[in-house]
Amino acid sequence: MKKKERYEKVLDYFKTHRPVAETELVYTGPYELMVAVILSAQCTDKRVNMITPALLEKFPTIRDMAGADTKEVFEYIRSCSYPNNKSKHLINMAKTVVEKFGGKIPSDVQQLQQLPGVGRKSANVIASVVFNQPTIAVDTHVFRVSARLGLTTGSKSPLDTEKQLLKYIPVELRSIAHHWLILHGRYVCQARKPKCSECGLIMLCSYKKKNLSS
Repeated sequence: MKKKERYEKVLDYFKTHRPVAETELVYTGPYELMVAVILSAQCTDKRVNMITPALLEKFPTIRDMAGADTKEVFEYIRSCSYPNNKSKHLINMAKTVVEKFGGKIPSDVQQLQQLPGVGRKSANVIASVVFNQPTIAVDTHVFRVSARLGLTTGSKSPLDTEKQLLKYIPVELRSIAHHWLILHGRYVCQARKPKCSECGLIMLCSYKKKNLSS
């Protein structure tokens, strides 16, 4: 099967079976999403959504966060992974946005990566979700699912996976395709125990024999 045909089959499946797909992080604007995305590194969206309401009530604007004390922020986010580092990232991110971008979260991926605590994946999430940019963020789910379905070949890094996906996924589908792959990996094509019997894409999966026999 040619790569283009494989992509068409996968995308058509998701269009039919998951016509609505969006981030599970709760937010109301760029600042709120930025905070949630920074907190979500190696932490579940469910946990982040439990943390952000009180945190954002205390620091409702980017300028409030920029003037925050790390110890105070830590107390609000201590239940997530790496709270010490994330406390610093949140405050330094906010300071950078205020000082360098006039208090407004930038929409450009390159500019977003200049913010503390924001790598390429996080930058792509922000650009795609809240600014409707045609980017694809590659997390562990996207990386794994793309490889198993044969959408990527020989990829050794998230950036390589991103480049391969961008080559074949139409611009107008990139934002939702990002969520399709994440949700499929989160709830069906899981890392250790993929639910192959529930997967409508099993015939395209290069891991199907191994998974079904385990």
